[in-house]
Amino acid sequence: MDLTTIIGLVLGFALVTIVMILDGGSPMELFSAPQAILLTIGGAIIASIISFPLKAVMLIPKWFMIAFMGKKNEPAPAIELLTKMADKARREGLLALEEESKKIDDDFLKKGIMLVVDGVDPSQVRTILEIEIRHMEERHAQGINFFNAAGGYGPTMGIIGTVMGLISVLQELDNPGTLGKSIATAFLATLWGILSANMIWLPLAGKLRANSEEETAYRQLLMEGILALQAGENPRLLREKLGAFLPPKARQTEGAEAQQSGSPQKAKAQA
Repeated sequence: MDLTTIIGLVLGFALVTIVMILDGGSPMELFSAPQAILLTIGGAIIASIISFPLKAVMLIPKWFMIAFMGKKNEPAPAIELLTKMADKARREGLLALEEESKKIDDDFLKKGIMLVVDGVDPSQVRTILEIEIRHMEERHAQGINFFNAAGGYGPTMGIIGTVMGLISVLQELDNPGTLGKSIATAFLATLWGILSANMIWLPLAGKLRANSEEETAYRQLLMEGILALQAGENPRLLREKLGAFLPPKARQTEGAEAQQSGSPQKAKAQA
């Protein structure tokens, strides 16, 4: 579960609640007009649905799940796996990787290894994997664009709700005692429109974009590792090359683990 999404939403609405209290209001006032919430949130979703094909709309629950659950990519274990496979390929040949590929859960990595085992030209391997990455980015862009669209429609729906509320207010000018409450209720739609856009829709779009960029970088790491493996590069050099994808602190940790795992073999060789 991606805790930053949940924590951010909770803190955001907590901040709004605190500000309302400091202004002398009550948080319950936010929910005093359910029709405003229905129009702004429901309207934003419906307007966004109109903007996308049915095939994409069916993925909305999945986009929400990704935004809240996240998808964990672990570069360090992938680097370790590719390094071991490079070592095996140098000792036993690329065909020896076919059995290893059957144990891999990542479809992208498995496909790349099988292309190498099948003897596909390196330039073709790169082209195929780059196409995979590009189409992955296009799929991710649909979810990002959906939430961005909802973030754009939300405030507009809020204005529509406010105008509708003010029409009702103008029809009751002969009853001045209720005007203040009616006007406040009308402006709740605008508040919810802006609030939902900046606390829900646009942040969720940002979360999906960050997840997409992280996964793209991870896939590029795998691609470079696959191509280096095919080229027969030294496992140590392969580890150093792929380590460039990691932040400096992670590189130090990964390097220390590599030395620890390699020390028994070195001692055995010296003996």
